Amino acid sequence: MIVEQFGVEDWMDRYEEGARYNITDTCAKPLTLNELFALSGEDKQDFMETFFQREQTYGPIWGDRGLKEEISHLYEHISPDDILTEHGATGGNQHIFFSLIRPGDRIIAYAPSYQQFYSAPRSLGAQVTVLHLKKERGYMPDLDELRQAAREGVRMICLNNPNNPTGSLIPKDMMEEIVDIAREAGAYLFCDEVYAGVSQREEDRCPSVADLYEKGIATGSMSKAFSLAGLRLGWLATKDEEALAQFRRVRDYDLVSCSLFDEAVAALALRHKEKILQRNRAILQHNLPILEDWVHEESHASFVKPKAGTMALVYYDFPLPSTLFSHRMYYETGAFTVPGDCFDEPFSFRVGYGHDEETLKKGLAAVSEFFRILEGK
Repeated sequence: MIVEQFGVEDWMDRYEEGARYNITDTCAKPLTLNELFALSGEDKQDFMETFFQREQTYGPIWGDRGLKEEISHLYEHISPDDILTEHGATGGNQHIFFSLIRPGDRIIAYAPSYQQFYSAPRSLGAQVTVLHLKKERGYMPDLDELRQAAREGVRMICLNNPNNPTGSLIPKDMMEEIVDIAREAGAYLFCDEVYAGVSQREEDRCPSVADLYEKGIATGSMSKAFSLAGLRLGWLATKDEEALAQFRRVRDYDLVSCSLFDEAVAALALRHKEKILQRNRAILQHNLPILEDWVHEESHASFVKPKAGTMALVYYDFPLPSTLFSHRMYYETGAFTVPGDCFDEPFSFRVGYGHDEETLKKGLAAVSEFFRILEGK
């Protein structure tokens, strides 16, 4: 197995710790456990006393039943038996690929998107077709292009909705067409949905692929929309019994069970999911106009206004590769961003706007300062 360098994660590994103005993180502002208990109204002392009485053995192998009950409420047609807990959504994604993809399988993925969706299948010997999401189309898939690619035979179509790094959102009617394409090809339709629940407008939502399609497989996590990345707790959901059986077989080799503490806190948080999502939507709806105004004021910047998620892809018009652009900017002004090269989208950088207003403003001011340096002013 040959594993490619994971561009965005490698960049975060090297630069995130110690960043002066981190305006590229894509988690909604992380909660402390004190904030979680205050927001939920749950009794922290009672929770801890109960947990401290539990033997620290393996957790339920396929995930805590109470937690899976709460996760199932995020879907329309998914039951707890259709869910497996995972070590984050990234772990869930990898679990899906290792379970279902074989050497020689044809996979369709998209860019800009999360590199795991095409690099991981490629490392397993799959033949991966990467279709490009175009800025001028609002990063929406070209369905004629997808149909043409699927006619050649396809094992799995990989999506990210809402999209990282663009914040675009495939609407329900388009997703239903994608389902039809996958069904006609007999393909799995996999979608990483970790940013679901934090759209800019209430009406901008899309049902999960796990609800729309009998071979749809969705992943989610506590990290992005729920502000609890420290739990390292995610899940996969599908109605496909054959795929679930394979996931359970493979799970015995590389996961076994998740943390008792992570699952207990996640279950508590999801009992109060609307309070958390309401908090995070308020932060994002407040901060996006700050980013939008900055883009409009900066003649060198442009973007497609995101509809969902926690981030946007910002373009610049200087003839400087984005890896060098972000590297220099980090050291010369303190602004920390992920270069578009990590998403196969040159001359751009990712901005996350889900954290505190002050950091976002100072970070964008530092980007402007770097623009002035490049202008020679």
